[in-house]
Amino acid sequence: MECSTRWGVVQQVSSFPNRQELLVQVGTETAKALAFPKLTGECRQGDRVLLNTTALQLELGTGGWHYVLAVEGRERSLSSGPGHIIKLRYTPLQGRVLAVEEEASPHHQVLAQADSLEGLPVAVGSLHSMLAPLVWLVAQHCPGRRLVYLMSDGAALPLGFSTACALLKERGLLAATITFGHAFGGDLEAVNIYSALLAAKHVAKGDLAVVLMGPGVVGTGTTWGTTAVEQGIFLNAALQLGGTPVALARLSQSDPRPRHLGLSHHTQTVLKRVVQGPVFFPLPVCFQEFDQWEKQLRDLPHTICWEDTEEDFQRLLTADLHFSTMGRGLRDDPLFFHGVAAAALFLCRLLGKE
Repeated sequence: MECSTRWGVVQQVSSFPNRQELLVQVGTETAKALAFPKLTGECRQGDRVLLNTTALQLELGTGGWHYVLAVEGRERSLSSGPGHIIKLRYTPLQGRVLAVEEEASPHHQVLAQADSLEGLPVAVGSLHSMLAPLVWLVAQHCPGRRLVYLMSDGAALPLGFSTACALLKERGLLAATITFGHAFGGDLEAVNIYSALLAAKHVAKGDLAVVLMGPGVVGTGTTWGTTAVEQGIFLNAALQLGGTPVALARLSQSDPRPRHLGLSHHTQTVLKRVVQGPVFFPLPVCFQEFDQWEKQLRDLPHTICWEDTEEDFQRLLTADLHFSTMGRGLRDDPLFFHGVAAAALFLCRLLGKE
């Protein structure tokens, strides 16, 4: 693996929860850069910083950012503090966290004894852009319920990279966040999906767990070469731990790639070939207007729950949050958001029965 690096000098700093947005002088140019203080320590104006410039050089979908690898003369935060679980293991950026399971954790005894989700609804999707509309709609229908977001390491690793997550937390729509695998920066850290789910139920006292990767997704155009396959693995974990697994549908009427039109081929692969038992699969009634809907759902061994989502889609249009997926907004790809709304409506019925 190769990365491109350059040195720069920080000209301007804007600080947000768990991340800093910088303007950095790099040679004769001024560029934008992101710093995650848990990895690098805090950046200040005038600091000399080592930047990873690979993403911008390759014109990847990162919004045109360089990333700070280190601040000259500054101690890294993730290297200090409590905990013995290492994330980003065996890389130059590895650092320790206090995982919810380990003996030094105040929650160790709870996790040592926990072995069941006791029916906890677990919504699992494949794109981070599902988080904000799902959480917002559930909060409208079920105010006061504790929603816990579990972020995997299938895409962005720092939770601080998600501006949507920070805003949902700030507004009290998310009760807690848990990062597992090599993802980091949540209110709780966990080693894997199983302990993360158990922590959502027994430590964060969640009424609903939502499992999604961070911003970004890796896809190759092949059946199996995508991090979206993790959706099936996480649904299996919810099944095995006695939760109530609910699969989120990735739908689109506007994606330029035919394999993602209607019900994405990734979701079809997950539900037909990865998930090991029946799960709930909410879908919007308007999906039946898509020409291939019956073919795409054929032989699907799950409980399909049809939901009338028009009213909730209109709610999203009036929300004081920005919703988008793959750069497309509510009016650009309404079917995607109808799919999320279907899940929100079904989950609220589950929560109402508790």
